[in-house]
Amino acid sequence: MIKNIIFDLGNVLIKYKPADFLIREGVTDPDDHALMMKEIFLSQEWLDADAGTISIPEIEKRCCKRIPERLYPVAHKLITDWYHPMEPIPGMADLMKRRKAEGMGLYVLTNAPSNVHNYFPDVPGHELADGLVVSADIKMTKPDADIFEYVLNKFGLKADECIFVDDLKVNADGSEAVGIHGYTFDGDAKKLDDYITEFNKKC
Repeated sequence: MIKNIIFDLGNVLIKYKPADFLIREGVTDPDDHALMMKEIFLSQEWLDADAGTISIPEIEKRCCKRIPERLYPVAHKLITDWYHPMEPIPGMADLMKRRKAEGMGLYVLTNAPSNVHNYFPDVPGHELADGLVVSADIKMTKPDADIFEYVLNKFGLKADECIFVDDLKVNADGSEAVGIHGYTFDGDAKKLDDYITEFNKKC
């Protein structure tokens, strides 16, 4: 029976769409758009920040060496503050509130730099979470089994009583490797809610 929900953050609780962020900041030229995607969001530095091996200022320093100076202000905004304005995923805060009232444990596990702590308090429903694990803080990343084992051990959870919700199938599959029920989220909060209800009815 599912007694605990472990949520990813980006594209599960809040929107994380780098291509849209670029357009929001006025980067509409196709060449500039492709360059900024490549040199920021698809860069090795972005992955290294999630792994906790590089700081946000260092990302900016390195990435700006590979883009025109005219794009520096946009790069700074995207690297340091992509999450403003924050866009919550519809229905997820309500789902958290309802499941919390039923007695379920709620946790968040995200691949992200440590600056996630700066904006997590702005995430709708954050106050309902019983715990937050950020990859950079512990130098482990999804989908490796170690990070899921860390969550289970840190909060004293049983794997078969947890469901992990992530927008990437590879991460959801990673949780199943340690016995957690994995769910690939498609943005539909009601579908997720119904899945949990039906799963528990069968137990």
